[in-house]
Amino acid sequence: MTTRQRWRTVLGRQQPDKVPIHDSPWPETIRRWQREGLPAEIPVEDYFGYEMVGFSFDQSPMFEVKTLYKDNEYIIETTPYGGVRKNFRTYASTPEIIDWAVKSKEDWEKIKPRLEPSYTRVDWVSFRYRYQRAISEDKCLAFCAAIGYDHLQSYVRSEDLLIMMLEEPTWFRDMASTVAQLVVSMAQMIMDAGYTFDIAFLFNDMGYRNGPLFSPELYRKCILEYDAMLCDFFHSKGLPVIYHTDGDVHLLIPHLIEAGIDCLQPLEAKAHMDVRKLKEQYGDRIAFMGNIDVMKMADEDPAVIEEEIASKFEVAKVGGGYIYHSDHSVPPSVSFEQYCRVMDLVKKYGQY
Repeated sequence: MTTRQRWRTVLGRQQPDKVPIHDSPWPETIRRWQREGLPAEIPVEDYFGYEMVGFSFDQSPMFEVKTLYKDNEYIIETTPYGGVRKNFRTYASTPEIIDWAVKSKEDWEKIKPRLEPSYTRVDWVSFRYRYQRAISEDKCLAFCAAIGYDHLQSYVRSEDLLIMMLEEPTWFRDMASTVAQLVVSMAQMIMDAGYTFDIAFLFNDMGYRNGPLFSPELYRKCILEYDAMLCDFFHSKGLPVIYHTDGDVHLLIPHLIEAGIDCLQPLEAKAHMDVRKLKEQYGDRIAFMGNIDVMKMADEDPAVIEEEIASKFEVAKVGGGYIYHSDHSVPPSVSFEQYCRVMDLVKKYGQY
């Protein structure tokens, strides 16, 4: 079975030859691994055999990016979304957002005309190079985009965005609709240029450790329609949809299934997500990707991570419908030796 066949088989909730593999180490994690033995000349995705390659476009209003301040530890810069962010020079953590572009409806109306589809949103040279290489290496090709609440945080402060959902849902829906329409238009443009994909991978963080950031009712009122539109579009192109959302999103899962998503990722273990229980409850309607606890990867006792992988694979892989991924990005607390052990265990327990 080829890699591309394997992913599509799994996302159709059918049994493949083995569990597909993908993961997301932090840049600082990769630097640690290189100090500990990862060959610097070999990309981490090649060394560990990650099977998916993502392709995207510039979703921003393309404001000019400027460096406002930098020292040996931090850099403060404007963003293409019109905001200001402070980040570590390593870009290895969540940035501090200093300013947002949208504080009023008038601000949003000024930005909307900048969110039209355009050929300039794609770096066609590097896109073609990466695409041709991925095809030749039999990778799963993913069209990737940020959407919904998560993407709108690039424009609006999180607290204000939550208030907007409650008090001005029409405004929120206009923003979410604009983002979704741009994704559809750009995906169609790229496909019309001759590029085909195996899956769509949509990113919309909507949860935290103890639950969703907002109620299922607000999801239905403000977001579901646009998730459904995106799923309908990609399904019409023959692409299953993987949906990324961090945190505890148990309450949202029935509504995400209704919207049409085919796979939920990354299933944060520290947010009480457990693929064993989810498989039992929803495995006939949705596939799963992730849930291998990065905190257990970093445990000094190797038996801890083996039990984690063995017990979850035993349930999650049955009949297909499961893809390996950490329960979030792999942090630098996980050593190169520990992660090599993780990959060995994934291959061991991922066979059918």
